[in-house]
Amino acid sequence: MKKHSGLVIVISAALATATLGGCAGPAGVIVPWPTATSERVVPKPPEPPRWPLTGLDAPSSEATLQRLVSVKIENSPEARPQTNLQLADVVYESVTEGGITRFNAIFHSQSPDEVGPVRSARLSDLYIVPQYQALFAFSGASSSVNARVNASDIENLSEDAGITKPFWRSTSRYAPHNLYADVNEIRAEGERRGMKTELAIAGLAFDRRPIESTPTITEISIPFSTANNVKWTYDPEADRYLRVNNGAKFMDEGTGKQLSARNVVVMWAQHKVASQYARGTVTYEIVLNGAGRAVVFHDGQRYDCTWEAKEGVPPVFKAADGTQVKLAPGNTWMQVIGTDINIAMR
Repeated sequence: MKKHSGLVIVISAALATATLGGCAGPAGVIVPWPTATSERVVPKPPEPPRWPLTGLDAPSSEATLQRLVSVKIENSPEARPQTNLQLADVVYESVTEGGITRFNAIFHSQSPDEVGPVRSARLSDLYIVPQYQALFAFSGASSSVNARVNASDIENLSEDAGITKPFWRSTSRYAPHNLYADVNEIRAEGERRGMKTELAIAGLAFDRRPIESTPTITEISIPFSTANNVKWTYDPEADRYLRVNNGAKFMDEGTGKQLSARNVVVMWAQHKVASQYARGTVTYEIVLNGAGRAVVFHDGQRYDCTWEAKEGVPPVFKAADGTQVKLAPGNTWMQVIGTDINIAMR
C-alpha cells in the first residue's frame, strides 16, 4: 500500500509540472507552452475609392485625380432656372451688390456639358478657388477683381482671359443671362494651355454612420438680404434639403427637379466693403480664410461649430470640444452670410 501510494504521489507531481510549466513531450521532456508576444492582427480591407468632395463611391482612384472646375453662376431672377447646378459637388452662395447672390459651383464627380448662366467673378472667389485648387471659369469682372485674379496663382480660364472654346450663348435668353459652359471643355482648355490635368486634393470629412435620431430641424431660413431670402426644408424620405428662393421652388433646368442638398452649411464671414457706387450699391470682399462661426445641417440634425480654412485646404468644421464635425456623404451647399445676420430654424 505504501508503494502504491508513493506512485500516486509521483504521477500527481508530474501532472502538476505539465500543467504549470508546459506539456510532456517524448521521453518525458517538458515542452513549455508558446508565449504570445502580440495579438493577431486581421488586415483591414482597403477603403474603396471615393470622391473627395462628396464621400460617395468613385469608379477608380484615377478618376478622383481629375481637375476640379469652379464655375461662377448667376442668381438674379433673369438667370433662373439655372442649368445643372444640382450636379456640382459643392456650391458656395454669397451676396453681391444690390442684395442678389451669386454661386461658385465646384464640379468634380460629375461633369455636365452645360452649366450656367456663367457670370462675373467676385473677390470671395480669391479665397474659394485656391482652397480647392480648381480651374476657374467665369465671364466678366471689374478691373480690380481681374487684377487680383491675375496677380494670384489661380488658373484662370475665363472669357476675360481670352478663352472662348468652352463657352457659348443660348438663343433662349437675352444677354448677359445666356452664357453657358461645358465642364469637360474647360478641363480640355486647361490641358491645351499646359495646366495640370490631374491633381490630388484634400477633401471634406464625411461620417458614413447612419443617423437614427428623429429629425430636430426641418426648416432653415437664411435672409441673405431683402432681395434674396433662402429656405431649406428637410425631406426625411429623400434625406435631403429642398431649396426655396423668395417663396418659390428653386428648380434646376438640367435635371427638371427642385434643387436639393445633402448638407447645408451656414458660414458667418467678415464682409469688408470693397467699393461703393453713387447709387449706394456696395460690393464686398468676403474673407473666407481664417475662422468663423458655422452651423452644419444634415439628416435633420443641427451641429453648432466653427469653420477653419486656408489656401489649398477646404474648410474644416469643429465642435466646441475640438472634435471634427463631419458631413453626410453627398453634395453640400455653403451658405456664406455676414456676421450680423441671424438665421431662423424650426
